[in-house]
Amino acid sequence: MAASRKGIAIIGGRVIDPSHGIDRVCDLLIENGVIEAITDGSGDSAIDGYEVIDAMGQVVTPGFIDVHTHLREPGEEHKEDIASGTLAAARGGFTTVCAMPNTEPTQDNASVLEWVVRRSAEVGAVRVLPIGAVTVGRKGETLADMAEMAAAGAIGFSDDGDPVVDANLMRQALSYASGLGNGGLAIMNHCQEPALTRGAQMNEGAVSNRLGLAGWPNEAESGMVARDIELAALSGGRLHICHLSTRQAVEYVRTAKKRGINVTAEVTPHHLTITDEWVLGHHGEAVAAVDVAAYDTATKVNPPLRTRDDVEAVIEGLRDGTIDMIATDHAPHAQTDKLCTYEEAANGIANLETAFASVLSLYHSGAMELPVLIERMTAAPARFLGRAAGVPLGTLEPGGPADVTVFDPDLEWTVNPDEFASRGKNTPLAGTTLKGRVTLTVYGGAIAHDFSRQGAAVDA
Repeated sequence: MAASRKGIAIIGGRVIDPSHGIDRVCDLLIENGVIEAITDGSGDSAIDGYEVIDAMGQVVTPGFIDVHTHLREPGEEHKEDIASGTLAAARGGFTTVCAMPNTEPTQDNASVLEWVVRRSAEVGAVRVLPIGAVTVGRKGETLADMAEMAAAGAIGFSDDGDPVVDANLMRQALSYASGLGNGGLAIMNHCQEPALTRGAQMNEGAVSNRLGLAGWPNEAESGMVARDIELAALSGGRLHICHLSTRQAVEYVRTAKKRGINVTAEVTPHHLTITDEWVLGHHGEAVAAVDVAAYDTATKVNPPLRTRDDVEAVIEGLRDGTIDMIATDHAPHAQTDKLCTYEEAANGIANLETAFASVLSLYHSGAMELPVLIERMTAAPARFLGRAAGVPLGTLEPGGPADVTVFDPDLEWTVNPDEFASRGKNTPLAGTTLKGRVTLTVYGGAIAHDFSRQGAAVDA
């Protein structure tokens, strides 16, 4: 990360900071790595000595936070590493990412977490916070030493793509984690009942029937969500539902919150914006007959892409606060993991660089107000992290870390995976046009990513 030799003044932009209810055109001053001030229009003398960045016509927000990212290092650097993954994050406007534990070796002990923290400080373009495994080796048999990992910096615990199937073990995990950190750390469960998804390839429904692919019923998610909610009520622990994707699961979370149960939830950009019809090819456009564009392995993800009804339900859940935040579930893969049959293909979409532009379509369509969308990517995940992050995040409060994102909401661009900073090129959005692009990312007072008017990416 290149350090700025002087302060930075981002002037003339629409500053949106949901943590303080700010939404107005003003200037943002940064010095010595922290937010110095938000002013209502400084004169030349006030910004003398600063590097001035004209943000007129653009939006200035706290740096985005992603609580669900796969950086693959250690062990699978051919898919992604901390350097490439955090650079991709910076290009997507993220200044903090939380690294999932499905590494080799697994992040199930303090030594591995400490290595990730140390490596991230050496090569990371943005902040990396580690997530510890719930069970040893993510095998679902024995609880890992969560206290040891909490002391090493874990912000929560997850077995990631492997759900905690044993209900008693999940109960114990929720109880154990509730006494760690300040106010307890969350168990971030991947809610999937394996008995209902053996051999499943995509969402169960009309499209799976048409393609002859084994279907994945919604109940595989909603059933475990319901179980975990009751276990959270029983244990008093903090439950976080990863990548919520079905209407019934949204309803279960909505009811749980009304009951006062300590549950939060996230949704991914792809579950907000595309449907299982994309497996037919042609970017979800209606087709008269199945052709060679179908079975696009870039659409294979866990949980699977759902129906339009489910998409509408998660959008409404995000809008009304039932779903607390947007998280990418960035899952980069090598080309060989996707250049195969649909049945053989790995699950996952690489989307740190497309995430924000994807969800900005909700604003452009009128489905969500811009300040609400920004809140779900800044203040809400910051509340989830709480004191576990060690510094105040998701805010432009003076004195706090100068983590800032600037974007042009109307800049159109075509997705070209070959231009990704991420090693993962696996995206179903290749060739699509998105509206809205991050033009500047500042992390800790230094420019981590700049996108020039000529369209060339300049990274620190």
